[in-house]
Amino acid sequence: MKLKNNFFYTIREDIKDEESVSGKLLVRSGMIKKNSNGIYMYTQLGRKVVQNIEEIVRDEMDKAGAMEVSMPLLIPEEIYINSGRRTIFGDNMFTLNDRYNRPYSLGPTHEELFVEMAKSGIKSYKDMPFNLYQVRTKFRDETRPRYGLIRTREFTMKDAYSFDANLDGLDKSYQIMFNAYKNIFNRIGLNYKIVRADTGAMGGLLSEEFQAITDIGEDTLVLCDTCDYASNIEISECVFKDEIATCEAKVKELIHTPNVGSIVDLENSLDITSNKMVKTLIYKAGSELVACLIKGNRELNEVKLSKILSVPEVVLASEEDVQKVTGSKIGFAGPIDLKIKIIMDHEVQYMKNFLVGANKTDYHYINVNLSDFKYDLIADIVNVKEGDICPNCGGKLYFTKGIEVGNTFKLGDKYSKSLGLQYLDQNNKLQYVQMGSYGIGIERVMAAVAEQNNDEFGLIWPISIAPYQVAIVLINENDDKQKEIADKLYDDLINNNISVLYDNRNERPGVKFNDMDLIGIPIRLTVGKKSSEDLVEFKLRTDSSSTDMNIQDVVEKIKNICLS
Repeated sequence: MKLKNNFFYTIREDIKDEESVSGKLLVRSGMIKKNSNGIYMYTQLGRKVVQNIEEIVRDEMDKAGAMEVSMPLLIPEEIYINSGRRTIFGDNMFTLNDRYNRPYSLGPTHEELFVEMAKSGIKSYKDMPFNLYQVRTKFRDETRPRYGLIRTREFTMKDAYSFDANLDGLDKSYQIMFNAYKNIFNRIGLNYKIVRADTGAMGGLLSEEFQAITDIGEDTLVLCDTCDYASNIEISECVFKDEIATCEAKVKELIHTPNVGSIVDLENSLDITSNKMVKTLIYKAGSELVACLIKGNRELNEVKLSKILSVPEVVLASEEDVQKVTGSKIGFAGPIDLKIKIIMDHEVQYMKNFLVGANKTDYHYINVNLSDFKYDLIADIVNVKEGDICPNCGGKLYFTKGIEVGNTFKLGDKYSKSLGLQYLDQNNKLQYVQMGSYGIGIERVMAAVAEQNNDEFGLIWPISIAPYQVAIVLINENDDKQKEIADKLYDDLINNNISVLYDNRNERPGVKFNDMDLIGIPIRLTVGKKSSEDLVEFKLRTDSSSTDMNIQDVVEKIKNICLS
């Protein structure tokens, strides 16, 4: 593309309403523009990056044997009601009614529709396996859209679904797609980790996430310093040395703690550290209130708790509910004589002589032991901490942050059962189809790459997804020799399937250089005064300096970089 007489702009000043580096740079480079909170417009440059990512995704999907289809964006709401997910999505779903007052939604996801399509083609076990995919827009009414393209209300997703007659077939289909995902993210140039994760609203047998490593990631990844253990903190198992305290059990004692209801305040007021305390947290699970006992230096894991209680989610109880069940203000709840279900974290069972709330405002008990109260269940309900023991090898765990850019699920028969997707097996008996689901957030990938690849001057796109692979900067359009060389290089590179951005604007050289750095073009050719010697300046975006190169060698050099 030649910039002169084309739509192109960059922004010099910082972007105040963008929280992330990627959001700021993508807006400043003129690739995206915020339309409203969580909704963006894309310029030609931004679309080029998106299209390049989609091209890699489609190429690997096709190589893996998946077939591309297209689903509607406007979906009857009853489809989600039938699958049992309308309640789960709740307010996250955009809804509207047609002229006949029939309820519809803007599709937040398309599992149900893929099942309906598969019904038309599956009658017998002989009709499987196969895999269908699409690259389509999704809509979710996010409570808090943020970080530019990382959490938005309108986004593009590649979602694929495999259909198999049994679990062995599902395992094979899953592995094919799993390998395709690794190929995709390797080609794009992401620094990523693959972690086990919660199945969440998708449900099913297994979930794994492809997480781009970045400081602003919303997910906490748990890794081991010794082995290849990798997990999302939501499901990471908490392992500890199960040693019962050797001290002698004491008799509990009620103590006055006026206006001291937090762990920090208790540590400051009493000569007791948080690991000698037990927090009692009251949660609401559906219509039920439950008490959770965890060590004072731990944080409760709500995903683990919801799984144990078999509810979609749990939320902290209101102040009113806490007062109703404990008879005290928040901060003074405890397990002694508490009349609701009590779930105790497995680490607490090995403690002795600990502090708990007394269910009486401004009072706590010290020297409490398990014999002083009743509990209903012992389970792992806390988050792991850095330095905890790896459940695989016993090494030490550490954390990093990640952006989820892709996920793979073994759905099993979750959707085929709820939506009636069956087939006749070899014995002429009806069986449920086994499904897999595989998603990639296209714009999230774009943002993650931008987060990982930038410097003080702007973006640094990998060759594989850059809007243009080469930028030609013409210093003086009125110099016939310079223009002749630049024009020829432009034509020669395009004829060799190299994408080129030709900056032939009537601007100062510094402006052109700054713009090319900001938008992150991987290779820059500068055609200036040395063109009289048949020389051009060759510079990689990742290098701090340029080199002079004979124009006869330039095209071959670039071909070796871009097409290898």
